[in-house]
Amino acid sequence: MALPPIAVLGGGNLGSAILTGLTDAGVQDLRVTTRSAASAARYAGGPVTAAALEDDPDANRRAVAGAGIVISGVKPAGTPELLRTIGPALAPGAVIVSLAVGTPLAPLEAALPAGVQVVRAMPNTPVRVRRGVTGLARGSAVTDTGFAAVQEAFGLLGEVVVLDDGAIDRISTISGSGPAYVYLLLERFADAAVGLGFERGDAERAVAQTFAGALALLDASGATPTSLRRAVTSPGGTTAAAVAVFEERDLGGLIADALAGALRRADELAAR
Repeated sequence: MALPPIAVLGGGNLGSAILTGLTDAGVQDLRVTTRSAASAARYAGGPVTAAALEDDPDANRRAVAGAGIVISGVKPAGTPELLRTIGPALAPGAVIVSLAVGTPLAPLEAALPAGVQVVRAMPNTPVRVRRGVTGLARGSAVTDTGFAAVQEAFGLLGEVVVLDDGAIDRISTISGSGPAYVYLLLERFADAAVGLGFERGDAERAVAQTFAGALALLDASGATPTSLRRAVTSPGGTTAAAVAVFEERDLGGLIADALAGALRRADELAAR
């Protein structure tokens, strides 16, 4: 389908990643608002129309005028006030997409005029290279046409998973925060390689390419992670010895505890 104009309110890391991915996908008529003129200047010369709130306090209302999809990328605490501000300026049939963690659909809908379509989204930063994962939850007023447009937009940026409202914060602990976990693993593997005597640059390249290659094989083969792990893990071999240490230290339990911690924080944000 032909996508409508898209406005991204808040050009932080995630907003910038979404805009980059959509630009690379060839989407036209993209707008973004930022706090400062310096951050807006990053988009100069490209296909994105940028405006800074420090230059124009009405920049958000101007950006949403005529936009069919409005992505709210501000922090959770500021989201309801932003929605109240832009509500009267929204085009008929516009869909609001909120990226706010820990903020359910009900308070988002309450901050807007009655009947405005609201979708919750939880993308991750790989949307920048169109390899992201985005969870979407549909509000009560969202039409089939409106939701299809949002699915189409985020589908250009990677995989889309349709969920209920309560599952958005759960997926935020997995795919939303997931890139940070991967990068932490890369850091710690590289640290260990340096401990074995490798130079830092060599260690980081070897570790990064090992992870990238393993994931590429998983994608190309259609096999499961379990089967590919077993193919590498010869009984009594060196890989088996390393895997045994991971299992003895309860890697699975550690990951479950980490996700539980992230979900607790999402619940705390929701309770504010």
